[in-house]
Amino acid sequence: MSETDELEITQSTNVFEFPKREPWSSAAIKLLKGIVYHDDKGNTWNEILANVSPLTDLFGRLGIVLIINEEDGMAWLHQPEDDELPSDYETIPKLFHKNTLGFEGTLLCVVLRDELRRSEEEDLLNDRCVVKQSELFTTWQMFFPENSDEVRLNDALSTHLIRLEKMKFVRRFEKNPPSWEIRRILKARLPLEALKTIRNELEAEMAKRRRGGA
Repeated sequence: MSETDELEITQSTNVFEFPKREPWSSAAIKLLKGIVYHDDKGNTWNEILANVSPLTDLFGRLGIVLIINEEDGMAWLHQPEDDELPSDYETIPKLFHKNTLGFEGTLLCVVLRDELRRSEEEDLLNDRCVVKQSELFTTWQMFFPENSDEVRLNDALSTHLIRLEKMKFVRRFEKNPPSWEIRRILKARLPLEALKTIRNELEAEMAKRRRGGA
């Protein structure tokens, strides 16, 4: 960008008169950036709950659905797929793009989802589902050939956990020894009724890899 272009942009910004800032403006920006949890820093969660109607209307005009799960304390935006919309609804560009996790990333999500389900069924006294990385590795390792390099597998697990942390699917709980809190958005992203299909796809891929077809 040239200095002339920068000058023109600056001048046009100075000429533009911003409308009055809404009390929910910050919350709207945070929602556009990703999932909002009740225990995130700041007051965003309360701002969302206090301004459900204007936020719903704002995003609805963009063809986006605001989803609020007060029980699990989280809110996020969902842009319906074309087959979810009425036949006469005009198609609009996609604002959100799906993250391609690949085989290992999807496998980890399934492992985490199973841990979250187990925690909700068996550990009723704790609101958080926290699991040690060493325990995750024990389960993770079972899906790979016995002669797999443990160091590589553990490095891959760490890499995928960090990626899921950026997506706010997990949150680091302790660094040493490493442990992770599994966030409840996985319940929405991987509902139990979808797990069987995903597992079947993963098993087919694992069988293919064992045959040397990867």
